[in-house]
Amino acid sequence: MGVLNLTEDSFSDGGRWLDATAAIAQARRMIDEGADLIDLGAESTRPGAPPVAPEVETGRLLPVLHALADCGRPLSVDTRKPAVMRAVLATGLADMINDVAGFATPEAIEAVRDSQAACCVMHMQGDPLTMQQSPVYREVVGDVRQWLAARTTALQHAGVDRARIVIDPGIGFGKTVAHNLALIARLPELLADGLPVLIGVSRKSMIGAITGRDLEQRLPGSLAAMLAAVARGARIVRVHDVAATRDALAVWAAVEAATHE
Repeated sequence: MGVLNLTEDSFSDGGRWLDATAAIAQARRMIDEGADLIDLGAESTRPGAPPVAPEVETGRLLPVLHALADCGRPLSVDTRKPAVMRAVLATGLADMINDVAGFATPEAIEAVRDSQAACCVMHMQGDPLTMQQSPVYREVVGDVRQWLAARTTALQHAGVDRARIVIDPGIGFGKTVAHNLALIARLPELLADGLPVLIGVSRKSMIGAITGRDLEQRLPGSLAAMLAAVARGARIVRVHDVAATRDALAVWAAVEAATHE
């Protein structure tokens, strides 16, 4: 999953793709590099980010969605607002809604219920503005698993087919480095519920905390964390550096194939 930030202030590339023409070119570049799907987000959810008005978010998304209608890849929209979900689903071009709030409100569930779009249920403690101030869990893996199970159950009870649901433990969303590492290390415990898992570790602050590297130097650490997650069963990886991720996955897969010959 290639990340396309249509924002002014995303932590890794805020402002680079705010212009629709630049965003469209970047999406096509990621497809050429091997992205299987593109995730468009028009509101930054970095720690400390303020919310964006729904009309602003929708205004950024719709031109790019329409321009990529013929791109040959599924398009995911990263939004936590029911009004934005409804607007992008009404175009018939959004193949997934990626909700960092995990469809936590009846309105969000209602927005996606009657569509055919996939639903990515992500765990976040708190909201982007305050989530990293003092995250605390009783037991992070069990707590996140229980919360994700409750949200996926709510979606299914509302009529969303289980086959449409993907889960994401929300690395970096209201979690310390220790919490993040535990979630990756024990990812098979989340897989036990039978739903595909999406993981996003690309360029995140945990990589910087472990390596001491600045944002622009976090690719090697991001690839290592990504492969650790894939080795534990992650099915979708959300990344900024598509070509490098493809190469790392190709080598890892070749080794795995040779192991089982």
